[in-house]
Amino acid sequence: MLQENFIKVGGNTIRYLESGDSEKTLVLIHGLGASAERWSGVIPIFAKNYHVIVPDLIGFGYSDKPLVDYTPNFFSDFISDFFETLHLIRPNVVGSSLGGQIIAEYASINSSNIEKLILVSPAGVMKQSTPALDAYIMAALYPNEQSAKNAFELMEGSGKSVNDEIVKDFIERMHLPNAKLAFMSTILGLKNSGSIAPRLASICSPSLLIWGSIDPVIPIQYAEQFVSSIKGCRFYTMDGCGHTPYVQKPNVFASAVLKFLSEK
Repeated sequence: MLQENFIKVGGNTIRYLESGDSEKTLVLIHGLGASAERWSGVIPIFAKNYHVIVPDLIGFGYSDKPLVDYTPNFFSDFISDFFETLHLIRPNVVGSSLGGQIIAEYASINSSNIEKLILVSPAGVMKQSTPALDAYIMAALYPNEQSAKNAFELMEGSGKSVNDEIVKDFIERMHLPNAKLAFMSTILGLKNSGSIAPRLASICSPSLLIWGSIDPVIPIQYAEQFVSSIKGCRFYTMDGCGHTPYVQKPNVFASAVLKFLSEK
């Protein structure tokens, strides 16, 4: 069963979803402007073998949105506090986009605290914007059906229509108090931070990089920096997928992750 929980982390109320009763833990970290629901397609698959924990990052979803500077360091510290609060010891962690950058930042300092690391189209190296990212930012600032639908279809990259529930959920969350402020503060925090590239070599956890072959948000060309910098990093391309391959092809994505996690 999928449970919705709330917990205090550093004085802020954080929402997270939880499923599975295995002794092995898998944490899923969403990207910019998203929420735990973005992982809905893969949570049931992973929960067969893992205790799955999926937070709404601070500033997003239905977690608190304090008026702070949402920098990469702030998010990395949040992840550290979240793990400590839930007493998570050496979990496996998957991070997508912004979530990928956050857990890479965390792992570069606390690599011994992570069992295995999976990065999905992580941010942190690309510094210029793309048309798909620009559309997504506009949808966050002016959340309506037309802007959100256009943004998500661009982000998928395949030309197919997106699920109406994804669009509806995004619009609802972006109308929550301080949601736009947290979103834009995160954008500015990312823009004003240096590239994560010099810190990637400090990651010691076994790592897998997954990237959609037609990702229009953070193009696959940026994968090289991660593969060449993280020692022993494996690389898996999701053919025909855009920025969220776990949404487009959940079974294929989950299979690749589970295969990596099962290897000694």
